[in-house]
Amino acid sequence: MSAPPLPPAQPDATPRLDHLVVLADTLEAGAAWCEATLGVVPGPGGEHPLFGTHNRLLALGGEAFPLAYLEIIAPKPGAEPAAGADGKPRRRWFDMDDEALRATLRTHGPRLAHWVARVPDVELATTRLAAQGIDRGDVLRASRMTPAGLLEWQITVRPDGRRLMDGCLPTLIEWGAVHPAAGMPGSGLALQALTLRHPRAETLRAALAAAGLEGVHVVPAPEPAIEARLATPRGSVTLSSAGV
Repeated sequence: MSAPPLPPAQPDATPRLDHLVVLADTLEAGAAWCEATLGVVPGPGGEHPLFGTHNRLLALGGEAFPLAYLEIIAPKPGAEPAAGADGKPRRRWFDMDDEALRATLRTHGPRLAHWVARVPDVELATTRLAAQGIDRGDVLRASRMTPAGLLEWQITVRPDGRRLMDGCLPTLIEWGAVHPAAGMPGSGLALQALTLRHPRAETLRAALAAAGLEGVHVVPAPEPAIEARLATPRGSVTLSSAGV
């Protein structure tokens, strides 16, 4: 008799990096970038009707960052964001409606632009950031069906769609019973280090601490950047958000 299947992986109660966000002009361009840069074809993802976007995903988890993954995301052709409470179409998340950023992606190709941190209580983490004068945005509920079952989550999204602190301050997410990395096969990639460079390093450190994200490597620098070092089939690769 075969052994019963293991229960799906679930996030623990410690605030952690959840996933890296790579923005692309088109999802096809994002997949091609992934194969050329990391030596791996990204797996399937899904669609986000709230924001008119779609994505492809790739596991990055390892000892340093359990359940971490890479999200390659782009506007879905022909899809528009759903209307918000005011009846107007929402702004896409992660600054995806910013024309200067979109021009950069069209000219220079997909780029690391942001990161998302998972927290056990997104409402509490958002309140703590608000006490520091930081409006991380509304907490929205979302879900989508996958071959492994229903994924449900709550996520912070500002009405203007903006990232904060040049993308270095993460979007916050609280997953339901199942984490998406539970359904991802091994990719041969592993996130080894995340470094946040910013001219307002102390402010960034205080904000991360307020959200419970201790131990994140923050470095004072004249220009902001997220740097992610990955182990790949092609050796060590560092992705940077500099310039986006």
